[in-house]
Amino acid sequence: MARSGSNRREMDKWAKGLVSDMNKSLERAARRNPSRVPVQAEASTAGGALARYEPIESSAYLAQLMLWLDTRTSGGASINHLEQEFPEGPVPLALELEQRGLVKLLRAASGPIAIHLSDEGRVEVHRLKKLQESRAARLRHTIDAFLRWLYDTAGDQTPATPTLFLATPWSYFAGAEISGTELHQALAYLAENDLIERIDTDPATVAITPQGVSCALAGGNVQDHTNQQRPGDNVTFNIGENTGNIAANSRDFTMNATTNKDGVDPAAVVMLARALRQAAPALELPEDDAIEFAQLATRLENEAAGGSPDPDRLQRWGSSILGILNSPVVSGALGSALAAYAGMVLPGLPPA
Repeated sequence: MARSGSNRREMDKWAKGLVSDMNKSLERAARRNPSRVPVQAEASTAGGALARYEPIESSAYLAQLMLWLDTRTSGGASINHLEQEFPEGPVPLALELEQRGLVKLLRAASGPIAIHLSDEGRVEVHRLKKLQESRAARLRHTIDAFLRWLYDTAGDQTPATPTLFLATPWSYFAGAEISGTELHQALAYLAENDLIERIDTDPATVAITPQGVSCALAGGNVQDHTNQQRPGDNVTFNIGENTGNIAANSRDFTMNATTNKDGVDPAAVVMLARALRQAAPALELPEDDAIEFAQLATRLENEAAGGSPDPDRLQRWGSSILGILNSPVVSGALGSALAAYAGMVLPGLPPA
């Protein structure tokens, strides 16, 4: 279903308020009970220990156990010691890590079993620490994990309180907690792509949409689902009237573009946003830039779709798009043509 720009703004405002209230509630709860949120180690994709061959970073418990072992001077500990640190049950986690070759379990004839990181485990710990610093990877996980959690919790489209997500194992990535800001960004992205919808309840809730159910059942990630209808190499843009072809010296695409010289033309902005998303795969942007580029294009379309777009927002988002298109990560005529087209459609932007 189509979502107007005003609805997207309402969802964004609601998500920000939701995160603010959530942070206050969690702070109060932490003062009353500073212990960790109770968790259970289950060998399933709905809990801590994931099914074999699932990424370690998607499991709160496996990643946390490895990071904890890394803090030990010897890189190891006894199972008895782990039971004190991980009262939820470390044995299934240790066995799974052993199966993956990431730890070594030393079984003595008498005495407790010892667990040590293997060489492969030390490499994996280094990878987890790098992943914790990746904004794009954290956001992708939050988007995917929240939608799967919402489907498992309320797959029949029953409204659910999104803050409950932060009290589950899904809300960890590479052993680190997901922040309220990241949850807000995930909610906004899912709403923009019509995978969830806001329900006006008190407190506010969200429900998974039919499209969100289809995405969850497909088994892939949300990014794949939202990109699946975007064409690849051969691209043709036929956009309104134009005084000329701005795709000179480009290959495998044709762009016929126009602008409304008297001001912002909402229809032209919508077509610009769709053209940007359509061309995105051919730009071969780095991960972080690709996610930001897609989000900016979606914001442009949703803002213009309402019929009375805010010029300041369009200019701000358009400037960010130009910043990517004119950056060293983009080369070739396609990026230059898109930058020129954006500058024509959105008055007041810096020169392309």
